[in-house]
Amino acid sequence: MEAKDSVTLDEKCVAAMKPDALSPAETEAKTEGIGVTKAGMATGKCFVSAMLAGAFIAFGGMYFCVFLGDPTIPFAAQRMVGGICFCLGLVLVLCCGAELFTGNSLMCCAKASGKIDWAGMLKNWVIVWFGNLAGALVAVALIYFAQVYAMNGGAVGQAMVSVAAGKVSPDWFTLFAKGIMCNILVCLAVWIGFAGRTVTDKVIGIILPISAFVACGFEHCVANMFFLPTGLLLNSMGIGAEGAITMGGILFNLSAATLGNIVGGVLVGMAYWYIYAKRAK
Repeated sequence: MEAKDSVTLDEKCVAAMKPDALSPAETEAKTEGIGVTKAGMATGKCFVSAMLAGAFIAFGGMYFCVFLGDPTIPFAAQRMVGGICFCLGLVLVLCCGAELFTGNSLMCCAKASGKIDWAGMLKNWVIVWFGNLAGALVAVALIYFAQVYAMNGGAVGQAMVSVAAGKVSPDWFTLFAKGIMCNILVCLAVWIGFAGRTVTDKVIGIILPISAFVACGFEHCVANMFFLPTGLLLNSMGIGAEGAITMGGILFNLSAATLGNIVGGVLVGMAYWYIYAKRAK
């Protein structure tokens, strides 16, 4: 018996140390465990962690806008490299640790397995959404006072307003569909991050899906908590066309993007839960 236990322990140690990424089934199990931890997090700690995530995503948005501040860059290069710049946000969230609303839609895996209840999941989503908003707004203020918008003769500020204006112009259903597509890619990036064993794994794995959603102009509600208030602030200072961004436009976008993000994330989570965790009756 002792020899058998020793072999089993050795096998577990080897499995834990192996450099390979977690398998999809192992990643789904890890996602459920993370969901349980998130549902049980104290409210204050959850909110502060969410503020960090909101600020981290804002930093990625800032980096993206600084790159877009050079209007001479061709469209394709602008979208591709700008998308890579934006990856900074999720890299910080996954590698440094923070609560991101869009990624937390994967808590549906733990809910589907009965490890958390509706109240725990929805409470987390509400706290994290508002925490992300608070963190993004703090970042907006800091970035404004740092006068990042004045870079390249004010071209960065023009880019910030242009990005925001482009997010309030589509109809609601288009924004909703863009939100679904966005969080499918974001949650796949988070899934890769959960599967990775090293920082290098996580960073490289994040790049393609995140840069793809940015390049395609999909809608991420937390990113928009930075882009839209920044655009509104700068537009009120006379940058861009008068009235290009309004508070009504911001609420219009966030309502569609948030709901679309929930749908996209749940689609990813439930698909993998069905494949790897659903028990046959």
